[in-house]
Amino acid sequence: MLSKHVEDNYCHVDLRNYDGHKDEVNCCAFSPDMEIMVTGSDDGRVRVWNRVTANMVCKLKGHAGAIKSVAITADSKYFASAAFDHKVLIWKTRSAKVVHELKGHSRSVETISFSPDGRYLCSGSWDNTAIVWSVDKGNAVFILNGHKNMVQCCVFSYDMKYLATGSWDHTVRVWPLESSVNDVKVLTGHTSNVHSVAFSRPGMLASGSWDKSVRLWNPKSGGLLHILAGHDGWVQAVTFSTDGILLGSASDDETVRLWDVVSGECIKVLEVDIYLYIFCIYFHFVCSYLTSHLHIFCFEIDIKNVLLF
Repeated sequence: MLSKHVEDNYCHVDLRNYDGHKDEVNCCAFSPDMEIMVTGSDDGRVRVWNRVTANMVCKLKGHAGAIKSVAITADSKYFASAAFDHKVLIWKTRSAKVVHELKGHSRSVETISFSPDGRYLCSGSWDNTAIVWSVDKGNAVFILNGHKNMVQCCVFSYDMKYLATGSWDHTVRVWPLESSVNDVKVLTGHTSNVHSVAFSRPGMLASGSWDKSVRLWNPKSGGLLHILAGHDGWVQAVTFSTDGILLGSASDDETVRLWDVVSGECIKVLEVDIYLYIFCIYFHFVCSYLTSHLHIFCFEIDIKNVLLF
């Protein structure tokens, strides 16, 4: 388990505001080096920022409705946006030009995620389907059916063996990518909408739900490892630390909780001083908005002083 010394080494060190959107901010994504940030808003615009300076690099128009999700490839070569207009756009980062317009969903596209190798993009929609697309060719590779309600979140495993999707039907589905996608595992237990899913590098799967809980799973067997309880509001986002030993969860209760994934214990609660809607979390950043204003809270942890025993 993790030493409680972690409590003394995790602190709020920075707060930065990013103003420019004309309506509510719905999503954000970071490049791996944390220098590029992409955001999407109900104003129908995608904005690219220099996260370090907080300067806007460009404002992009291509959708005819609210932007619901954004994502960036691991090499930062491409980013993508999904919107209420049923479309997904893949943009080239260097030129900020659209290279593919992906059409296949019949309702609003709520979530997108690139595969770790950047070859594929998954999209999930209000039409209850998820589609896996080829980034190179811009065509649909798989259309994944089975969810009984909107697909809210999706993520590829780091080893590219699995794709996980979470839905408003209260389930998580784990689709095998090395065999038939028909051999899907349906993970049940949440009692409300599943709003976020994440894989750790070692292979653990986490799901966050509006039932106020986080669940940890073995994606290979579909077995439940831990139920992480403690939030008093909807869990909006979950993410693992790079080494996979910590999990962060962000909630409507205005807190971010830090969990030891081995013991399932909450080892730190980070509180937001003002009411903000926290909608995504990255180690070491928490993104939230108040109307059209995007706020980035920066937290730092001294991993050298986190003891394992």
